[in-house]
Amino acid sequence: MSGLAAYAVCIKDGRILLARHVPPKGSKGESNWTLPGGRVEHAEDPFDTVIREVSEETGCDALVERLLGVDSRVIPAAERAIPGGPEHQNVGVFYQVRITGGQLRPEPNGEIAESVWTPIPHVARLRRSSLVDIGLALAQTLPATGHVPAVPVGGLIQH
Repeated sequence: MSGLAAYAVCIKDGRILLARHVPPKGSKGESNWTLPGGRVEHAEDPFDTVIREVSEETGCDALVERLLGVDSRVIPAAERAIPGGPEHQNVGVFYQVRITGGQLRPEPNGEIAESVWTPIPHVARLRRSSLVDIGLALAQTLPATGHVPAVPVGGLIQH
């Protein structure tokens, strides 16, 4: 099983915009911090997805400034938030995004409890998705290949 997703890396004044994901009741896993973003809908361009997802999850308007890169990961069946499913491949498209308006708020009827501008040095102390580390690495190094090494999962770093 595989999925395509788009993620926003919003960095301003040494801070990154993070969204606190709270898993739905009944699924395993704890609250953790992630990048605004999510699944690309059928026939949707990932470029449009990232703008839509930032709006839905944070309440803010976003402008895509550049493509940062692509990450592909396989989440083993035993580590999936939804028990009993097969292993899952997630292909994430990361964009550098600038917030142009709106007001930060929780996602209505969604899984994002809050979005917060977080000083980059504080990120290492947060329970977070490995997507955060990949997004930061892409934004800080701007690799010509659009690819950075996989981030090991464990401790504070989750899938």
